[in-house]
Amino acid sequence: MQEDSPGTFHDDMVSECHTYQDYIRSHITPQDMFYLEDEELACQLVELGYRGSRVILTREEFETRKAAAEALKRNQPKPLASAGKELKDNFLKALAEREEANRSGKMTSVIFIRDKNSHGQEISGYIDYSHRLKTEEFEPYFSGKKRLLPRPTDLSFYNWEMQVSTSNPSPNYHIIAENSSGLLFKNKRDRKILNVDPKASPGDNSERTPVQSELYTHVIIYDHFTRRRT
Repeated sequence: MQEDSPGTFHDDMVSECHTYQDYIRSHITPQDMFYLEDEELACQLVELGYRGSRVILTREEFETRKAAAEALKRNQPKPLASAGKELKDNFLKALAEREEANRSGKMTSVIFIRDKNSHGQEISGYIDYSHRLKTEEFEPYFSGKKRLLPRPTDLSFYNWEMQVSTSNPSPNYHIIAENSSGLLFKNKRDRKILNVDPKASPGDNSERTPVQSELYTHVIIYDHFTRRRT
């Protein structure tokens, strides 16, 4: 039997309905309920194809299309948090320039920030930008509602007044702390070393970019370009 309407009609209905029962109920008309006075009976008639002229999907067809629609939705790229924002500070512009590449995995940027927290205490640390993008909403940062600051849960954190220091591996980097060259980050994907010593080379496939910002005391961005295996 051929469908009497384009497949897009069914696809739209499947997307709007959470379950097959919702899909069946969506075909019940007020007239059906007036004459039948029984929703369960009306659903049975719809499922059997006795109501209306449209071809009704079977439960298996519905589940197949539903799974395909959800897979397509998952694979659609997430809108950039920086899109459409008026970015006046160099740091926010630098973050926006790197957002897509960090979301897609083309690069994994490490951000060094030194500034004061809400208590007026000087803090500094290294942030895995790619990881932060995937674990929190960045729209408030690009809108100027929040300030991006290092946390004790980031790659590295130091509170100069409290003398509190922490370091944590991230999904993208291992920490190499006990090293004569100072703090090093080892990329988990290509195993390359990112050296954040300002007097040394940042390493293979890496770039060091100081950023002049009116929002922070000191900012440096280390971009590591991950090689993709073929």
